[in-house]
Amino acid sequence: QLQVVESGGGWVQPGGSLRLSCAASGFNLDDYAVAWFRQAPGEEREGVSCLDSTNSNSYYADFVAGRFTLSRDNAKNTVYLQMNNLKPGDTAVYYCAARRWDCSGYVHEYDYWGQGTQVTVSS
Repeated sequence: QLQVVESGGGWVQPGGSLRLSCAASGFNLDDYAVAWFRQAPGEEREGVSCLDSTNSNSYYADFVAGRFTLSRDNAKNTVYLQMNNLKPGDTAVYYCAARRWDCSGYVHEYDYWGQGTQVTVSS
């Protein structure tokens, strides 16, 4: 089936780094905008970052700007979210989502979703 799968989450101390992966199967991810959303317990799902299908336009939420970076590896049909200088407020389940072809900040406009990967930032 058409799906995306996240991996790379885990526990890290404040100031540390993680790289999340979003691997697609059944379709070519380079035809899609890929976004990351996150959701902390009791909170709304919020947009983190997005990279459009042209790989030329990227968007970052203010709370991650300068710390997180999206990239594509078309050979692996995978998008990565490099997360640097992590803060306790980054603790959440992170979800990868895809849609054709432009980025959107709306959850309901994405067609494919991963299962989520837990990121925990604490001392």
